[in-house]
Amino acid sequence: MQEPRRARLIDVARRAGVGKTTASDALSGGGRVSSATRDAVLAAASELGYSVNTAARHLRGGAIGTIGIVLPEVVSRSSYYMAFTFGIVTSAAAHDIDVTIVSPSLSSGRSRPIRADGLIIGDPLSGDPGLQSVMGSGIPVVTQEHLPDEVAGTPDGVVWSSHEAAMLRLFDEVDVTGAQHPALLVAPDATDWSRQLVSGFRKGSATRGLDPVIAPISFEAPWPAVREATELLLQQHPETDVIFCGPDSSAIEVVAVLGRLGRTIGEDITVVSCVDHPSLPFLTPSITSIDLRPRDSGVACAELLIDLLDGRATKGTDVEFPISVVARDSTARALQVHA
Repeated sequence: MQEPRRARLIDVARRAGVGKTTASDALSGGGRVSSATRDAVLAAASELGYSVNTAARHLRGGAIGTIGIVLPEVVSRSSYYMAFTFGIVTSAAAHDIDVTIVSPSLSSGRSRPIRADGLIIGDPLSGDPGLQSVMGSGIPVVTQEHLPDEVAGTPDGVVWSSHEAAMLRLFDEVDVTGAQHPALLVAPDATDWSRQLVSGFRKGSATRGLDPVIAPISFEAPWPAVREATELLLQQHPETDVIFCGPDSSAIEVVAVLGRLGRTIGEDITVVSCVDHPSLPFLTPSITSIDLRPRDSGVACAELLIDLLDGRATKGTDVEFPISVVARDSTARALQVHA
């Protein structure tokens, strides 16, 4: 027989006829809760056999039981950030903790405090005026990748990956094609991720005696901008025979542009992606990519933040998150022009 499901905070709140935040405040002894409401919540908890979750109890004194996510505005069209967010939500739910999305423009006229016990910042962007505000707010922060150099302060925790090493591994796959004229579509100084990619791209090119071309594009570039940047790159550098696609899903747009221009992947040019995407294995040819494991990365960020808030991790904890290259057909054989 299955064991009965453990009562959750939301069950207590429903039994007492109050909101989840009120129930959390009543159980923790915090917040502005009347004696009658507190008694009702405690009675509901007793009837349901509810025991306060350890992580939730320690989250900033147990006052809220919610963590926040700060994401770039590109999240609405990014499969990467959708999977990353799902990982955070999955991990938080296992700890009976709510998740809220915090507006990225944190310092732009915000008149109310952030209602979260801690924050996860995905890919902190250079030039974001809200970052410094968050770092000075006193709210515990975990960043996915390191902060830009211009932001003062140190996050409570960092989950990062070696994108430079992954880029060098991507070059190893490109070597099979014999490509001699690499170009990288990327926002060069936008994030720690893009800075690492540029560093790896330059190192990989230098090791092979190649002349690298960096085609700058906004970190949050919409799809039409990706197409325009690709067309401009090929106009200015028609000799390009491999395009490293930085932004999430940009490889899809690049492949479309190449087809329209009469370029054939696997014959006179190839494409690789710095962010894997669910559609890339199904393109013709399939596209070699860096698998950033976004869902698992979200889980890692959430677990670190919860551990920090619960006292199981110390401030300044730095966690390297492993990523890998997935070799596919786009780098499986030599380009015909080099045969």
